[in-house]
Amino acid sequence: MNPDLIIVGGGPAGLAFALSLAGVGLRITLIETHPDEELANPPFDGRDIALTHGSKRILSGLGIWERLPHDQVFAIRDARVLDGHSPYALEFRHQEAGVDALGFLVSNHIIRRALYEAVSVTEDVTLQTNQTVSSVYPEQGSVTVTMCSGESLKASLLVAADSRFSSVRRRVGIAARNRDFGRAALVCRMSHQQDNSGIASECFQYGQTVAVLPLTNQSSSIVITVPTDRAQALSEMTADDFAEWISAKLDSRLGSMDLISERFVYPLIAVLADRFDGPRTALIGDAAVGMHPVTAHGYNLGLSGQQLLAQAVLTARHQEQDIGSPRLLQQYSHRHRRVVLPMYLGTNTLVDLYTTENLPTKILRKALLHAANHLPLIRRVVTDRLVSH
Repeated sequence: MNPDLIIVGGGPAGLAFALSLAGVGLRITLIETHPDEELANPPFDGRDIALTHGSKRILSGLGIWERLPHDQVFAIRDARVLDGHSPYALEFRHQEAGVDALGFLVSNHIIRRALYEAVSVTEDVTLQTNQTVSSVYPEQGSVTVTMCSGESLKASLLVAADSRFSSVRRRVGIAARNRDFGRAALVCRMSHQQDNSGIASECFQYGQTVAVLPLTNQSSSIVITVPTDRAQALSEMTADDFAEWISAKLDSRLGSMDLISERFVYPLIAVLADRFDGPRTALIGDAAVGMHPVTAHGYNLGLSGQQLLAQAVLTARHQEQDIGSPRLLQQYSHRHRRVVLPMYLGTNTLVDLYTTENLPTKILRKALLHAANHLPLIRRVVTDRLVSH
């Protein structure tokens, strides 16, 4: 029997979307390249996801927040931004937002596992794992998807959640703008002698950016952004040399440090689709927009986008309307794009500002940091986005 809806991509966005529509009478098929075993037990990949309060509410509504191991959810109490090696910092404090924490840090693989556990026991979601999409054929009233196995499925709506390099997006003719920053992010976990006090730090230095995201009081997730060749060299250092290098770059603020996980290197390529809808097709997650990690918006936008699309589909379902109609998909695209576009452009502008190292730009960076610290409205806008969205 053909499904009503096909989702391509069993990552966090695709799984959340399937769960958002579970139990409403829609037949859903989710196609994923990886096997069941890997979805059920995804390996640690070094990526710790900073979740806003809005994302927490979405995950709670899906019954996922309660599935996350309590000792693997880490509060980000405060945040600060530093420029160069100056101790002066732009501060964002949880007291200003009236909350106990600005956000929460959870490992990507733990989120994925919890979502898969919930989806795998949902009767109206059929998982097609170890499968890739070989063709997509949209028609006026349906879309046909053929898998590498040769099996074809016809549905009213196709949802692409298959990464920022989405093959579905290309197959339905949606163009995307790619921004290769020529840099890579090295991510790992480290223990340290001094207490991090639950503070997330973004250190825009000269030659690299070092982010420290608090886990326990004396362990943190470390994200280093450097030119790609340097990232590879850092990943090949001995553990002791690497720990010494990091401690020096942080001016020994955390004392002596030790590597407690593998090091992972990811190229930094941002992607923005020209639109988030196509014929009988919608884009969510990184297939719609893949962000530079400096502002930590990536998965939060993925969650809010899938919720927006799910609400539109549910409304159409309740009103007995076509869940894949051009009007519905265009409305979703426009609404999500209004939120995404300023964040995408603003993030890229911030990256440009803090990776350009001529003298005028260095002066501007420091001036903006001092100005923002003396303008409570700027801090309030940032903290409100963390708490409310």
